[in-house]
Amino acid sequence: MSDMNTWRAVAAATGAADRPAAEQGVRLAYRTAGLAEPERIVWAGSPLAGARAALLLTGAGRSVRDEVRTYPWAEERRRVHDTLGPDGWARHWNATGARLWDTTRALADRIRAGVLDAAEEGGESGSADGPSIRSLLLDAVLGQHDAAWLAAFDGHGERLAGLAEVARNAGWWWPYAHAVVICERPVVLHRDEAGRLDRGDGPAIAYPDGFALHAWRGMPVPAAFLGELPSLTPGRIRAEPNAELRRVMLEYYGFERYLSESDARPVHRDETGVLWRIALTGDEDVAMVEVVNSTPEPDGTHRTYWLRVPPTVRSAREGVAWTFGLEAEAYAPIRQT
Repeated sequence: MSDMNTWRAVAAATGAADRPAAEQGVRLAYRTAGLAEPERIVWAGSPLAGARAALLLTGAGRSVRDEVRTYPWAEERRRVHDTLGPDGWARHWNATGARLWDTTRALADRIRAGVLDAAEEGGESGSADGPSIRSLLLDAVLGQHDAAWLAAFDGHGERLAGLAEVARNAGWWWPYAHAVVICERPVVLHRDEAGRLDRGDGPAIAYPDGFALHAWRGMPVPAAFLGELPSLTPGRIRAEPNAELRRVMLEYYGFERYLSESDARPVHRDETGVLWRIALTGDEDVAMVEVVNSTPEPDGTHRTYWLRVPPTVRSAREGVAWTFGLEAEAYAPIRQT
């Protein structure tokens, strides 16, 4: 069984790559695949710089990604699957790679999208008469972001030892017949409890060469947008034309604060709480139920909670019931908390 804490740390590792160790892993991966070791190894500061470097390589020869990564992985998976059987493989995958799959795949997809966005701004995303950043991204081996698959095969043979060594010590890389491009790992990585990129005061992921992505709860946002958050006002929130960014603004600003500073009025009140509604131009309403905990705090006060509910809710009772997965008629708490 692989050490999942180790591979989880690999996937989230930041800081300078161990270049000698990563290069040793590359050479081992080539030898294991039956290939001659690469003549040149080029280092880049980020996946964007790596893709650009791969685009400009001369004399590198064809991509050998299939030989280095695709075929060995397919053979190892077949071998482990045959050894463990279908049920055994399913249990093994659920105990290893599945635990990292969603978060590492989402992170790699976000980085890939960020590289393409930057390439489009630089006019490098596509070409009818030659390679492009978009096509070169298909040649990349994901290094540390292959941690999910590597965790599943760890301890089951040495066929993937070179790939694992690169992943432990570096980021994405591009293998060609005569040359390799390897990327540094990020220097900054901020994620929320769900594993999504998330930071309100700077880049959620950043590389040493300056390539960076900004996100709030996993949603890509412009850097300038985050800089504006500390100075938000209800008027600025209402004026934001982008519905997704407006939701981020509301979440950052706080629904309770927005309601109080917008002179909002309740639309329904009953013994369970108060239903408030925020009308947003070009977007669905935001509905919140204000409830008061009947159990006093140590100082004798009663804490107020705000519950986000669907905009179709028409009463406070219906909203509170929805949070419990009940219909309004079925919600009859003995004690309101």
